Amino acid sequence: MDTPDQRANGAKYECLLFDMDDTLYPMSLGLNLACRKNIEEFMLRKLHIEESEIPKMCLELYREYGTTMAGLKVLGYEFDDDEFHAFVHGRLPYETLKPDPVLRNLLLSLPQRKIIFTNADKAHASEVLKRIGLEDCFEGIICFETLNPPLETAKNMDGLDNDAVIAGGEAEPCEFDGTAATGREKILDNGTSSSKSRILCKPSLEAIEAAIKIANIDPKKTIFFDDSARNIASGKAAGLHTVIVGSSVLVPGADHGLRSISNIKEAIAEIWEDEGEQTEQVIPSTAVETVVLA
Repeated sequence: MDTPDQRANGAKYECLLFDMDDTLYPMSLGLNLACRKNIEEFMLRKLHIEESEIPKMCLELYREYGTTMAGLKVLGYEFDDDEFHAFVHGRLPYETLKPDPVLRNLLLSLPQRKIIFTNADKAHASEVLKRIGLEDCFEGIICFETLNPPLETAKNMDGLDNDAVIAGGEAEPCEFDGTAATGREKILDNGTSSSKSRILCKPSLEAIEAAIKIANIDPKKTIFFDDSARNIASGKAAGLHTVIVGSSVLVPGADHGLRSISNIKEAIAEIWEDEGEQTEQVIPSTAVETVVLA
């Protein structure tokens, strides 16, 4: 596998870090609203929370902890992570997502490393990318499982570095090992986990710094694309160049604003600086399936 320096050839930017939901496809497709409804239904049916309290509680936890799921864990609600994701994401109207050949060709023309960074689980990320026709446009995916590995996985992977996990994984989906970078599962003397109920996710600065370490990127040479103003602010605090997607109006911490992700080339022309004819050489002639980095 080529090194970042070989791929970017000393250009101003070596890596492009993309959020996925409502960034690579428009919010108007309705997945965000469907997801919120599923979360509220999970809270009602699985956690038996008073129905009248759920909408306000859901919003407050999202604002305070980054995701409602993370907030529920902090409050002490016990549920299986996979069960939550299956309930919330497994019933989404994925049929509303359609292939985006324009965005696909644009991404494949970009000479930089391209990585997905999402709070969602790997199954949802893989399904979305497949539906919009971008499953082979990214080097890998940093997702929920990347930053929140199960305890047993953390123990087993403790001695491995990220390169050992990533190497040779281009032919099929794989995941970044986030254990060493996050330190999420530190075992106490009494044998319990010090962060059993804590979920690491955006917009936490710790989560973004962990993603930077896991992906082995230089934040000064990385552009971070996200539709969330809070995530953009944290990305800037972590040293990343930032682009708010979904609005041309800048938010605090944003270097650029894009109404649509498809406007990258027109709005951020410096991505192509110093590449010249090299750009054509880095476009893969054969499609390679995206690696899930968790």
